[in-house]
Amino acid sequence: MKEQSLVEMKNKVEALIRVLQNVMDEQQHLTVLAAGTLETIKLMPGYDDAIKAMTEKASKELEESKPKPVLNT
Repeated sequence: MKEQSLVEMKNKVEALIRVLQNVMDEQQHLTVLAAGTLETIKLMPGYDDAIKAMTEKASKELEESKPKPVLNT
């Protein structure tokens, strides 16, 4: 392989490493942001009531989405 090709490949690999590092840094930032947002929401009044209501709604929707048994008569 020519030296020029190797230099180009090296530069591309280094560029990919930089991009991947930026993606990983952004993912870490988003994880911290999401965790902080959740903890903030947990401190808001009515959080427990909202969770109960959402749980009940999800249970109801799950029950409604289950297939109904077919009766053979």
